[in-house]
Amino acid sequence: MDVKSYVCLAAVLVMSAVLFCLMGIDKRLAVTHRRRVSEKMLFIFAALFGAPGGLLGMYVFRHKTKHWYFRWGFALLTAAQCAIIYFILR
Repeated sequence: MDVKSYVCLAAVLVMSAVLFCLMGIDKRLAVTHRRRVSEKMLFIFAALFGAPGGLLGMYVFRHKTKHWYFRWGFALLTAAQCAIIYFILR
């Protein structure tokens, strides 16, 4: 693998980890009835190559799974990001 591959992989892993943690934090805040992480912020991190972590976080924490725009949005962003990375690394 070349440097470009490592940078792409690192970006996806870091942003996915951040969004995964944000989903867990937001779930905890929701359960304790405190101020939450905004949906806009969650989608911003998803758009910045964190969608795989957000999708995983949705189902691990059982959070935002009833909102169609999260289920479809995170899934479509994950597919698009996988395609983008595939074309960058070929």
